[in-house]
Amino acid sequence: MSDAWLSDTRRSYDEDAPGYAQKVDGLLAEQPYLRGCLALFAETVQRNGGGPVADVGCGPGYVTRHLHDLGVDAFGIDLSPEMIAIAKRDHPDLRFEVGTMTDLALETGSVAGVLAFWSVVHVPDHAVPGVFAEFRRVLRPRGALLVGFHVGDDVEHSSEAYTGRPVSIDTYRRHPAVVEGWLRDAGFAIGATLVMRPGGDRPGAVVFATSGPASAQTDAGA
Repeated sequence: MSDAWLSDTRRSYDEDAPGYAQKVDGLLAEQPYLRGCLALFAETVQRNGGGPVADVGCGPGYVTRHLHDLGVDAFGIDLSPEMIAIAKRDHPDLRFEVGTMTDLALETGSVAGVLAFWSVVHVPDHAVPGVFAEFRRVLRPRGALLVGFHVGDDVEHSSEAYTGRPVSIDTYRRHPAVVEGWLRDAGFAIGATLVMRPGGDRPGAVVFATSGPASAQTDAGA
């Protein structure tokens, strides 16, 4: 890969795939707000006619599975081959493939929804507009987008994985207004933004958006 951050991210998640899969096991059961966000996303996709949904940065596939169980035709894409191997092992009835969000191997206008569930947190600022442009490219008109991320204005570098193995990966925290601005620049209409644990040490946010001009959309937060 030509970009060092992509290579570092892939190597780091390949190195720590089992540890990460264990870390997120059962996560959604403990997070009612996240389950609610995924339910709203699934409803938006279905209300707009349904169709395939790409879980971009799917990791071990637990969110892909959750969307499938909500009635969504979800498939997963991840940069890490080791993560995809775990996803295929744990969810053999679902579709998973190795790929990068900077250059999705999907036809233009081919999906009804894109989910980026805390998967853009390792993308540096200069690359985020291109990633959001890719999301916009592959979405159908009125396609649904959900982006989850850490809230803040700093960058955390990790050199040790959950398993104690050496990794090298940066995690970016961003304010919702910044993410919303990038999305609007890419051609998205913002439906709603939810900030979770706003007074806590590690707040998170979810932005709901739809592709195309606001006047032509069904509000993703309605």
